[in-house]
Amino acid sequence: MTKSEESAPSTKNEGSTTSKEVAASIDVEAARARLKSGRWWQLIFGVVCMAMIANLQYSWTLFVTPIQKKYHWDLELVQTAFAVFVFLETWLVPVEGWLADRLGPRMVVIGGGVLAGLGWVLSGVADSLWFLYIAYGIAGIGAGAVYGTCVGNALKWFPERRGLAAGITAAGFGAGAAVTVFPLAWLIDAHSYEAAFLWGGLIQGTVIVIFGLLLAAPDAKAIASLPKPPAMRINRPQFNWRQMIRTPVFWVMYLMFVLMGAGGLFITANLKQIGAAYKLVPAVILLAISFDKITNGITRPFFGWVSDRIGRENAMFIAFGLEALAILALSQFGTDPVLFIVLSCLVFFAWGEIYSLFPSTCADTYGWKYATTNAGVLYTAKGTAVFFVPIAVMLAKWASWHTVFIIAAAMNGLAAVMALAVLKPLRQRMMAKEESTAQSAAEDSAAAPVAEPLPQMIAHPK
Repeated sequence: MTKSEESAPSTKNEGSTTSKEVAASIDVEAARARLKSGRWWQLIFGVVCMAMIANLQYSWTLFVTPIQKKYHWDLELVQTAFAVFVFLETWLVPVEGWLADRLGPRMVVIGGGVLAGLGWVLSGVADSLWFLYIAYGIAGIGAGAVYGTCVGNALKWFPERRGLAAGITAAGFGAGAAVTVFPLAWLIDAHSYEAAFLWGGLIQGTVIVIFGLLLAAPDAKAIASLPKPPAMRINRPQFNWRQMIRTPVFWVMYLMFVLMGAGGLFITANLKQIGAAYKLVPAVILLAISFDKITNGITRPFFGWVSDRIGRENAMFIAFGLEALAILALSQFGTDPVLFIVLSCLVFFAWGEIYSLFPSTCADTYGWKYATTNAGVLYTAKGTAVFFVPIAVMLAKWASWHTVFIIAAAMNGLAAVMALAVLKPLRQRMMAKEESTAQSAAEDSAAAPVAEPLPQMIAHPK
């Protein structure tokens, strides 16, 4: 055998390896281009849809007093409609997320838009408590379909920027009501709350349907071939919701979500009534409600971006601790008009980030494949937290708003401590175990004997 013949196989192998590497590099770049070409438009479409369901939650406080005055219903009975709305908005999201994971986001969001608009239209003609509960419950089902699907879709389109993507999408829900607070308030005062429900429902439902038609899911192969961020190097298992709920990490996050969600939902539903109890003029309360929506929207991408850089649990500790301090300050100094506006804005700034931090943490922990369904299951914590709203109203009637604020601040403080003392070490141990399992599997695969090739006469019988 000549020297050139001995070296020929080596040269061939090197060329073959190089070709494979080049092909793999081309595939990755093509996948990156496909994924990035339209994903910002998808994010914008989702944000618009989220903004159209924002009034269903954040402008509810404008409708409570007019409804109460017209029918002379007790405040806690009227606020039960809000509890029904949030319960159905959240507890059906896992089903809606399951549908979106399998059918794509388009039809789920369109259906949600129809239900959200219909729910508001029916709320305008509800003349009994049960009719109101059913009507606002329908709106809740629609809002949940839009919310869960848009957040889940954003997590899929931006696998390397989950915190930022979830934050921007959730910002549409948080800040979407800011520009419509004054028109709705004018419509209620100049005409009636029924007119506000009617026109609001028709306009919002129509816009959701139009933009829902533009939504699409990303190419799964493109996502899989993209380079992963440093924190996601290992081939992490893709948990479905049944596997997820069997892990301690999920239930710690769930409890923290409930603790944080309860206080914010209570203030969301009762800010107008709290301002009246503090003897503030309507103009001050309306300004607070409007500005609150802006800070509630800004915080979601802001803390999502922060958490992408300093870690989810560290961002949670900062935000949750700030929320506890803000609620305490509002209870002490909220009677001053300027401080009422400033501190209520701070409360919403330190609260709204839960809707970006928890979905992104969930996707980090349990994978992107079932991100919509899994985030939806975790989102039901909001539905659990909302049951504290009518309880808090009754407690305020029996004791005072100050008592409710103290309890809410304590719950937020506990969630802040749990972020670093419980959730962070639990997640670290879980991911270390996954990495160890993946490494063991790789070593076992490398050590497995390679089967000898079959003889040529057997491989190709005559």
